[in-house]
Amino acid sequence: MKDKGIILFDGVCNLCNGFVQKVIAADKKDYFRLASLQSAQAKELLKEHPEYEDLKTIIFLENGHVYTHSTAALKISKHLKGFWPLLQIGYVFPAFLRDGVYNFIAKNRYRWFGKKDQCMIPSPNLKRKFL
Repeated sequence: MKDKGIILFDGVCNLCNGFVQKVIAADKKDYFRLASLQSAQAKELLKEHPEYEDLKTIIFLENGHVYTHSTAALKISKHLKGFWPLLQIGYVFPAFLRDGVYNFIAKNRYRWFGKKDQCMIPSPNLKRKFL
């Protein structure tokens, strides 16, 4: 897994699942591996980073670094094909502003986009992408 980026996401959030589907579609280099925050795999990975264990946000693990909130989304977009790398322009805004917008959306995500009763189950051809 050292040569892969790992995305931990809220597995019951419809917005998060939609984002993961977009990432899978745009991950032409097969760089990412995924796990829901509710999974045993995510809990195991976060044992090495206890300060992040209780976060309910996207977490991106890459090369021994942990990224969260808007920075995680921007780091992920850098590796995708299509228009996604254009989101790097977001770095012109300070993290506290980016995260303020991110947190506002995250706080309202269940109300605006809904929530599943259980984490998504990947199809057989997508299982290799999940930890």
